[in-house]
Amino acid sequence: MLVLIFARDTISAQTLKVAVAANLQGVIKVLQQDFMQKTNIQIDPIVGSSGNLSNQIKNGAPYSVFLSADMNFPNELYKSGFTTSKPVVYALGSLIICSNQNLNFNHWEKLLLADQIKKIALANPATAPYGKAATEVLQRKTLLPKIQPKIVYGESIAQVNIYITTGVAEIGFTTEALVTDVANKQKIYWQRVPAADYQPIEQGMVIIKQANANLQQAEKFYQYLQSASAKTILKKYGYRTK
Repeated sequence: MLVLIFARDTISAQTLKVAVAANLQGVIKVLQQDFMQKTNIQIDPIVGSSGNLSNQIKNGAPYSVFLSADMNFPNELYKSGFTTSKPVVYALGSLIICSNQNLNFNHWEKLLLADQIKKIALANPATAPYGKAATEVLQRKTLLPKIQPKIVYGESIAQVNIYITTGVAEIGFTTEALVTDVANKQKIYWQRVPAADYQPIEQGMVIIKQANANLQQAEKFYQYLQSASAKTILKKYGYRTK
C-alpha cells in the first residue's frame, strides 16, 4: 500500500514542460493556475520565440506540448514526425501598434516617418510570427524600406514588449495581450492594426512525441486549451477563439 501511494504521488508531482510562444507570456500564468486547480497537474512553461522553440524541439528538448504563435512551425514539426498529430488552432492573435508615450495613432503610417520617431520595435520575422505579421503590414503599405534604419528587432515578442514599455523604442508592433497583461504596470497607448493588412495569426498547438511518460498529462492540457474555461481566459487577454 505504501508503495502504491508513493507511486501515485510521484506521478501527480510530475511537471509538464510546455514550450510557450513569447506572446503568451502573461496569459500562460493564468492558464497555468486554472489548469492546476482543475487537474492538479503542474506545468512548467518555457517561453521563447516560436522559431527558436521549434528548433529546440527538433534538437531533442524535453517538451511535452508546444504552443506556437502560428501554424507554420507546428506544421513543420508534424510533417517531420515530431508530433503525435496535426496541430490545432487554440487562439487567433491580434496585432497592435503602441507606445508608452501618448502618441496619436490615427495616422500612424505618417507617424512612423516622423523625425521624432527614432526607433520602431519589431520581433524577428524569421522566428516570431507577430514580427512576420508586422513586416507584412509595413510591406503592404510600402513603408518598410523607408523606416528600415529605425527598426530595432527583438528576438521574441517578449523582448519587443520590453523595448516598448521601457521606452527603448518610441513605437512597437506587438500582441494585444500586452495591454491586458496585469504584470505590465506601464501605461500603454495603442491601436489595433486592421486584420485585413496581414495574414491571420492562427496560433497552433501540438503534443510532442517526447512526452512519453507525460503523454496522459499532455493530452489533458491539450484538451484544456480547447475548453470553454481556457477560451474565456484567452479572450480576456485580447485573443479570439474559434
